[in-house]
Amino acid sequence: MPARFKRWPTLTEWIAISMVAGTAIGWLFPATAVTLEPLSTIFLRLIKSLVVPLVFSTLVVGVAGHGGDIKSVGRLALRAIIYFEAVTTLALVVGLLAGNLAHPGTGVSLAEAPAAPGAELAAHHVSIGAVLEHMVPQSIVEAASTNDVLQVVVFAILFAIALTRVPAKPRATMLGLFESLAEVVFRMVGLVMLYAPIGIGAAIAVTIGHSGPAVLFSLAKLVLTMYAALIVLIVCVFLPVAVLAGVPVRAFIRAVREPALIAFSTSTSEAALPRAMEVMEEFGVPRRIVAFVIPAGYSFNLDGSTLYLAIGSLFAAQAGGIHLSLATQLVLMLTLMLTSKGVAGVPRAGVVILSGALTTFGLPIQAVAVLLGVDAFMDMARTTVNVVGNCLASVVLARWEGVPIRELGDRQAD
Repeated sequence: MPARFKRWPTLTEWIAISMVAGTAIGWLFPATAVTLEPLSTIFLRLIKSLVVPLVFSTLVVGVAGHGGDIKSVGRLALRAIIYFEAVTTLALVVGLLAGNLAHPGTGVSLAEAPAAPGAELAAHHVSIGAVLEHMVPQSIVEAASTNDVLQVVVFAILFAIALTRVPAKPRATMLGLFESLAEVVFRMVGLVMLYAPIGIGAAIAVTIGHSGPAVLFSLAKLVLTMYAALIVLIVCVFLPVAVLAGVPVRAFIRAVREPALIAFSTSTSEAALPRAMEVMEEFGVPRRIVAFVIPAGYSFNLDGSTLYLAIGSLFAAQAGGIHLSLATQLVLMLTLMLTSKGVAGVPRAGVVILSGALTTFGLPIQAVAVLLGVDAFMDMARTTVNVVGNCLASVVLARWEGVPIRELGDRQAD
């Protein structure tokens, strides 16, 4: 047999195979599929256990390990905020256009849909003040135990700034400790990823087994509108941004395949975070940029979730027979742009924000119960776009910081 046929499948290929197998098991044997949830939970727990040490160690080294240039950190933060706001606004525009053109809520009856799920979720009100207050941890132990990435980022930056102000010897000792910790955690990510095909296949099987394919047919127009809008976002926003920034597109696509597949199968951005940070560093993005931009993007640059909020709001209005004027839609867009910054990188968090927006604008809260029926399938897609968007943000900001283009993608091209 020729040598080329003896190649063992790569991890990415094993993940793809496991997703196909999981889909088949969930479709054909739903009762068996739901019993596989422990296999999926084990994978998610293993990955989540690495998030805090990885984010904290890499961010401290990134900020304090380069001469303590606090001005460069501030410049990177400002540029990141500008980029995040620009791209999430474009995601909202794409979502509103898709909702107005496709009318996914027209013809959907809300008469029998219960209001309780939406009302309960809307009670978790998210305001700008609440988001700002939540950014600052009252206990780093509590933030670490709940995997609150944003709070860990804030504490790590403060810790790193303080570290730059201590004498050289203790600073070098602490930097050496955190550099070693980061290297060990990256190796642990590699070990956990060996289990990924099993955990990811089980996650897909459980999702299909719980919801079943039948729920897709009743709200096919909504699901298709969501997926089509996400494709438009990638082609009309992500791709031009990558080209304008001089990002090697093909190499970038190869780099983000694994974290994107993890995000799609688990519906959890958090599960893809360690691998996303790892592959972007391998891609050539400096660790200090990866360590800051990707974790911060999990609260401020969730493009897929932001687009979903726009479509979900219009779906509720259309299903309830409520006409929203252009002026109202613009106010709605502004509200969603601000409140979406409170979306966490965990499943169903976007539904909480949507419930609050529906209550604020007097739209039928019963729509949330309908959306929850297919939310698992939409969550898979929007979470994938969230992860890809944050990976792209790290590369674009690296180019903005002056990282030479030759350093990006060289390892992927070898």
